[in-house]
Amino acid sequence: MLALWLLFSIGARPLLLPDEGRYAGVALEMLRGDALQPTLDGLPFFHKPPLLYWLDLLPLRLLGTNEFAARCAPALFGWLLGMALFLHLRRRHGEAVARTGLLVLATSPLFFLGAQYVNHDIGVAACITAALLATLRAVEDPRRVALRWLVLGWMFCGLGVLAKGLIGIVLPAAVIGPWLLAQGRWRQVLALLHPAALLVFGAVALPWMVAMQLRHPAFYDYFIVEQHFRRFTGTDFNNRMPFWFFVVVLPLLMLPWTLWLAPALRRLRPVDPLLAFYAWWIVVIVGFFSLPESKLVGYVMPALAPMAALLALVLVERPRATRRAGWIGAAFCVAVVGALAWKQPGSRRDLARALAAARAPGERVVFIDDDYYDVPFYADLKAPVVIVSSWDDPDIARHDNWRKELADAARFAPDRGRSTLWTWDRVPELNCTPGRVWLLAPADQVARLAALAQLKVVRAERGVELLVAPGRDCAKAP
Repeated sequence: MLALWLLFSIGARPLLLPDEGRYAGVALEMLRGDALQPTLDGLPFFHKPPLLYWLDLLPLRLLGTNEFAARCAPALFGWLLGMALFLHLRRRHGEAVARTGLLVLATSPLFFLGAQYVNHDIGVAACITAALLATLRAVEDPRRVALRWLVLGWMFCGLGVLAKGLIGIVLPAAVIGPWLLAQGRWRQVLALLHPAALLVFGAVALPWMVAMQLRHPAFYDYFIVEQHFRRFTGTDFNNRMPFWFFVVVLPLLMLPWTLWLAPALRRLRPVDPLLAFYAWWIVVIVGFFSLPESKLVGYVMPALAPMAALLALVLVERPRATRRAGWIGAAFCVAVVGALAWKQPGSRRDLARALAAARAPGERVVFIDDDYYDVPFYADLKAPVVIVSSWDDPDIARHDNWRKELADAARFAPDRGRSTLWTWDRVPELNCTPGRVWLLAPADQVARLAALAQLKVVRAERGVELLVAPGRDCAKAP
């Protein structure tokens, strides 16, 4: 039922920008090119590791280039998170609590929308949840560590690293380690480092990174140092929010269930080790992501499972309120998806389809001063587009935006970067393009294209214009 709940609406709305258009496009490029190396507009793209893209390769191949296929990977991650929580709650608290906890999770807007949103947050949340619950099973007996469950926990840590980087191992360690030490179980902490478990982690997490390092000597500094440590401590990224942001966001996006948060917290006294584990898990996730100035809503998803567990222990005693809240939560989740399908915020799907209908194979496509991430996906573009912007601006590296992403990617393939990232002075070169040239440009930037001969507007939509110029083969011109 959870799978059906997650799948029924994943194709009901266009891709949201920028994340869904970007990451669905990366997966599509990998399907048509190198399945090992993520690329964005043909350039090596190492902002995030590849697990999300890999899981989308088969749906995109079997189901075609559409929203349902692109969202299969996050839906699978959501199902994994829910399954891990249900099995744990059923074992430790009984069937009724397990069903209640799964209902709380499934009808929480943060989970429901995250499990049908193409980005990496739900993936790492699912892997962290599965890793922690498997490891908790491994240390269930204070006198020993169950190796098979420990190995499973480390395997999910490895997958977490492939889902979104080092937090896939750092956060599980920050939860389980101090919790064991607080109970004086230091021998079990040492036993967590069993060689077999470490070997499995390395076998899962390391091969892709080693392969990329062998291809690109600068990979380690960029992917590990810059994208993890510098990004975590930096102050020049988008979405700067106050320290208390997630303290508000997590309860807000789990409504209506968090109306019972106060009685759930009162159950923590006297402290039960398992309830303390849930509480500490939430504290670690919220605290960790509260430290950097840059904060996005999806970062806090790894705290969904313990929140659902604590709430379920209270709600199982209130069946009538639980049923009523379940219907309210489900209705709200569906309403949000319906609103997104209706409003289509930021989507360029209609422009892309107009481009696909009018463009002949092989004709060049150019983006002007923006990266319309969903256009290559919907227009079925099989070659990189030219993107015209101020690529010679020295301030690009100081701003966390689409220009920096592409400029960073071009560092790993400078020749390809020069062929796709054009400065404004190269616009007249488009006059010497064999066949027509198709351009997408913000309406306020069209005047800068005056050097193009016979430029015509084909379609305009929400401040963006689709234009065409005839082009010509200057090498053959008299």
